[in-house]
Amino acid sequence: MAKKVITPVEEIVENIHSETLEEIMGTRFATYAKYVIQDRAIPDARDGLKPVQRRIIYAMYKDGNIFTRPTRKCAHTVGAVMGEYHPHGDSSIYEALVRMSQDWKLNNPLIDFQGNNGSIDGDGPAAYRYTESRLSQIAEEMVRDIDKDTVEMSLTFDDSQFEPVVLPSRFPNLLVNGTEGIAVGMATDIPTHNLKEVIEAIIYRINHVRVEPLDLMQFIKGPDFPSGGIIYASKGLEEMYTEGRGRIEVAAKAEIVDTPKEKAIIVTEIPYKAQKIELVHEIDMLKHNNVLPGIQEVRDETDRNGIRIVIEIKKEAKIDVIYKYLMTKSGLKMGYSANMVAIVNGSPKTMNLLDFIDCYINHQVDVITRRSTYDLG
Repeated sequence: MAKKVITPVEEIVENIHSETLEEIMGTRFATYAKYVIQDRAIPDARDGLKPVQRRIIYAMYKDGNIFTRPTRKCAHTVGAVMGEYHPHGDSSIYEALVRMSQDWKLNNPLIDFQGNNGSIDGDGPAAYRYTESRLSQIAEEMVRDIDKDTVEMSLTFDDSQFEPVVLPSRFPNLLVNGTEGIAVGMATDIPTHNLKEVIEAIIYRINHVRVEPLDLMQFIKGPDFPSGGIIYASKGLEEMYTEGRGRIEVAAKAEIVDTPKEKAIIVTEIPYKAQKIELVHEIDMLKHNNVLPGIQEVRDETDRNGIRIVIEIKKEAKIDVIYKYLMTKSGLKMGYSANMVAIVNGSPKTMNLLDFIDCYINHQVDVITRRSTYDLG
């Protein structure tokens, strides 16, 4: 019987680095914070997109899932984005895709959606195996001429192919559709604006060398929220556009009907980010708790034609008093705080209105120059 050969065990040499907990946490947390700020929560000032949104649009474009072709299952898009560009969970990808299709959050949705994509009442969307989507018509302007070397490309997470660092974005998406996000030590909340007004401000800036943010407010008088509402002129509105931070008041748009046959307050527009079902419940509780006993009934008559909340008033009640109370003590009037932070040259920056427009113009100059160089070649 052969003797068993005993192989000597190599001595393990320990390599111990001595660091304090403060140093370890400081360096690790700084790395994590930088990643969250630049690659997850804060949008790029040039195209107004976060990385996951940019990857969704680019993946759908490369797959031919565009407006002129039939919609495809969202499961297909989520799988393609997760497998090729975005190494994160499917739920975060689908949530980003759905949000880009919700017309009560974006003025110009970038995704054309088929199926249940949630509601203004806070309902969640259907699972991605049931829904379908494609790029909306205006989203194709985000990727127009991208194959003509108009933007820089970088390797994907597995170095198997390339993805754009930023999209050409042939319309000012960041100001038009706004954004919101919470990073580490900072957050961003940029309101939506009217596309025509933003373009007029950009044209004015191109034709005038010396411009102040207040000069652009002759075109952009304030945010244009997709849910409507009335914005009151205030110091906070000016601060939003001159300093990048400001608080404004947004009130619902309501009509008082006071006739012998009907006595009611009809709400057709509500403040941005307000959940309609909670608003109706709040007003209904004011009636049940006898805070406003003059209210007869509260009905939600919202349909595909738009928001309609009917607050019936008793004949003997003073409708003006009830209206004023609702506009001051209920969710029919809310505050909105803007914190206009975006990534500029790789770093987060609080931007005023002029900064946003200058950044967009410079990006378009770069895109058109690169496209012209490509065409000449």
